[in-house]
Amino acid sequence: MTQMGLRKRLYTQMEPTAREKTGLSPFNLFIIILVLLSFLALALETEPAMGDAWMRAIDVFNVAIIVIFALEYLLRLWVAGENPEYRGVRGRVRYVFSGYALADLVAFLPELLWILLAPDDASAQIVMVLRVLRLARLAKISRFIPAFDVLGATLSRAGQQLFTTLAMAMALVYISAVLLYFVEGVGGEQQENFASIPRAIWWAIATLTTVGYGDVYPITPLGRVFASVIAIAGIGMVALPAGVFASAFSDEIREREAAKQERREQALERRVARIEAAELEEESADASDEDSR
Repeated sequence: MTQMGLRKRLYTQMEPTAREKTGLSPFNLFIIILVLLSFLALALETEPAMGDAWMRAIDVFNVAIIVIFALEYLLRLWVAGENPEYRGVRGRVRYVFSGYALADLVAFLPELLWILLAPDDASAQIVMVLRVLRLARLAKISRFIPAFDVLGATLSRAGQQLFTTLAMAMALVYISAVLLYFVEGVGGEQQENFASIPRAIWWAIATLTTVGYGDVYPITPLGRVFASVIAIAGIGMVALPAGVFASAFSDEIREREAAKQERREQALERRVARIEAAELEEESADASDEDSR
């Protein structure tokens, strides 16, 4: 097998859109399993009851995953040339800065550099950050699940409206915090719980999102009046972006279904056209045979 033939074969295994068969390729299924196992290892690392032997085994497993993900990244960089968009040096640069490629890079590079360059007495804060970065591996799975693509398209479609509702929510949180600060903190009896606007913001967020932890609450009559109005406004604050997102999601699904139906109809038309062309060719051949006789 030539080098180009091998690259094309690997590309069909690694790129979901290049695969003719439905479902995941064995290679991509293996990557998904590794990602899920890495999340399991992350959870087990935080369990105090795990013994030293198990922790050493988890460390070895994490190193193996880092090496595999690094090799996968290099392979994807190599086979990306099969896509006309990523051919040549400039194409490879575009691929390196694409969303999926950056997610693949973050999935292994920080921990790999730490293993190669960091001293043995690792800082607990840095180790914690490295563990949190493992969550970026979830983006590796998103390329194989169409639902994530639909979600991203929905967020892009409703981005402006969602930003508007977010700005309104932030303004409402701040106004609520300022009101309760002056009513309960400055002029009331809760100068500790509402000692500043930032502290009052915690109460405003908990109230407007209808969480209601109950650790901080107004006790003055005027404060309770404001809190009641703010709590009612919180219902709309949560419902508004949810409605915007639901509408955009419905539109996205409808358009994708329409496009899918159109592709099916076009494929059916091409098939019918091929059948009709074959029938005409057969009739023409029969007519030629009759003329020759």
